[in-house]
Amino acid sequence: MSLLEIRNLTVEFETATGPFQALKGVDYRVEKGEVLAIVGESGSGKSVAMLATMGLLPDTATVKADLMQFDGRDLQTLSAKERRQVIGKDISMIFQEPIASLNPCFTVGFQIGEVLKTHLGLTGRDVKTRTLELFEAVGIPTPEKRLNSFPHQMSGGQCQRIMIAMAIACQPQLLIADEPTTALDVTIQKQILDLLMDIQSRSDMALIMITHDMGVVAETADRVVVQYNGEQMEESGVLELFESPKHPYTKALLSALPERADGDRLPTVSDFASSYSKEDTVAS
Repeated sequence: MSLLEIRNLTVEFETATGPFQALKGVDYRVEKGEVLAIVGESGSGKSVAMLATMGLLPDTATVKADLMQFDGRDLQTLSAKERRQVIGKDISMIFQEPIASLNPCFTVGFQIGEVLKTHLGLTGRDVKTRTLELFEAVGIPTPEKRLNSFPHQMSGGQCQRIMIAMAIACQPQLLIADEPTTALDVTIQKQILDLLMDIQSRSDMALIMITHDMGVVAETADRVVVQYNGEQMEESGVLELFESPKHPYTKALLSALPERADGDRLPTVSDFASSYSKEDTVAS
């Protein structure tokens, strides 16, 4: 049995001009200890799918799935209280833009402490001890001093490390990383990716990496799901995807890599648009 299995997931949003379908029947499965990359351009529904899994979409969203199961539990039938016991503890998520995700009104130490109190029942000195352990685990310098720092007093890379510390605080079985390096410079991107992969390998935690960066996919993933316009185009092992992509859209993504450019102009998705349709979708 897969750790996470989702079948035929659809998400629809109510808008002023009528319903908008953001996801159109996608499937996901993640095994224990596996790294799954979900790749595609902006607007392909990558983040929406994981927010639907976490139960974090607004009331304007209608979420339907034939199956949404985590570790043998049906997420769709859990009560709000039962779901809160799973989300944040057994399933955790690193959101885009760490500065925007952290509360500017509270210190970073306080915010991690709230996670530990809520999900693990820690109190007093135990909270501080565990928070310092997490700071050290994610490479926060002078952790004692940083306990009382506010998000605006820290760099983007440090805030991302705080988000990772918060996400792994309860040792989740599944960690979802939503574009964890987008807002960071290249040097810090490498450090954050190395940190995530080190944590994943040491704890045998399943990891879903949401990205549009094929280089990140090549470095981190065991298996890849390619999405476009709310649909799943292709699913395969990472080596197979790079060596023999089946879907024209996947070929378009790979052809747009600078190292694969033929001439001065990089190809775009529109160059390939006429060569594929919904019937071309491949799911292995």
